Amino acid sequence: MLSFKVLKRAVLPWVSLLAIPGIANAEAEYHFRMSHQLPPASEVHTLILEPWAKTIEQESNGRIKIDVYPAMQLGGKPQQLFDQARRGTADIVWTVAGYTPGRFRKAEVFELPFMAARAEATSQAIQQFADEEMAEAFRDVKLLTIHTNATGVLHSRDNPIRTLQDFKDVKVRAPNKPIAEAYSEMGAMPVFMPAPQLASALSKGVIDVASLSYDILGPMKVHELVSSHSELSGDRGLYAQVFLFAMNKKSYQSLPDDLKALIDRHSGLPLAREAGRLLDEMGERGKALAVATNNPIYTISAEETRAIQQLIQPVTDAWIEDMSDDGHKGKYLYERANALIDQYSNSVKTASESNF
Repeated sequence: MLSFKVLKRAVLPWVSLLAIPGIANAEAEYHFRMSHQLPPASEVHTLILEPWAKTIEQESNGRIKIDVYPAMQLGGKPQQLFDQARRGTADIVWTVAGYTPGRFRKAEVFELPFMAARAEATSQAIQQFADEEMAEAFRDVKLLTIHTNATGVLHSRDNPIRTLQDFKDVKVRAPNKPIAEAYSEMGAMPVFMPAPQLASALSKGVIDVASLSYDILGPMKVHELVSSHSELSGDRGLYAQVFLFAMNKKSYQSLPDDLKALIDRHSGLPLAREAGRLLDEMGERGKALAVATNNPIYTISAEETRAIQQLIQPVTDAWIEDMSDDGHKGKYLYERANALIDQYSNSVKTASESNF
């Protein structure tokens, strides 16, 4: 199973290959370009994407070369990344499913309010869900993995969020369509924007609150631009973001069977589990940054959390109804997603307890 525990585990074995005659100067048979929207300092870049590329290079004995381009260096906008992989503008992309609302409708069930648990569990759940239910959505690409981050937190520029009433007339960043609808139900004014725009939006007052998971707090410098942070009570968070790691289908199909098998070994459920685990760890480090700034971190009470949950239940009900109206068995998809999250949450908990 692929391990991304630290960058050097992926890089150092690759460096050692340079000592093997013929490897250092050999031209790769297959040269791929990977694109994503996050800055090069982001831990997704340094701990997940670059190590994955180096592992593929190493285990292919240099036959595959993958250049990673962060911060949209290959051009375009974050919303265009999936199509770049589909069309071959980039060979591999990592992107946010919610940047194109309505495109990956079944995946939206994991973005509904109070669905997501910790990233390691939820990522495995959505990967299995995608394997079972979403083959059609990814027919034009090779899906390497689909995963989520840690659950979203509210980061306030000025006035903290501690009750349902505190949302009224607040301009809050919405990461995806379901949560934008939820914020509207709470009386807030949702502003949809990709994460890389958050720092500018906060500093200029375009938004009052950034809804963002802790794992990306540091690279976006959000902890330096806000005065408080608010979490909800319970094992299921307000939301999570769904991420896609995809490869151009022709690029994948150009590989011989042994190299396709290599890509396959480092894809799917094992990659979802490892990405989720790392994102949980990134979230813990991001929260530590918030603590270090001496910003207060509020936990919205269980009573207020239940009030929020009841108020925005119509968002979930509407999604189920809309999916059912379109012939997608919305209730089944919702129940299946919940069952998978419970299943993998229990599995992660059991594994954690067995380590003590």
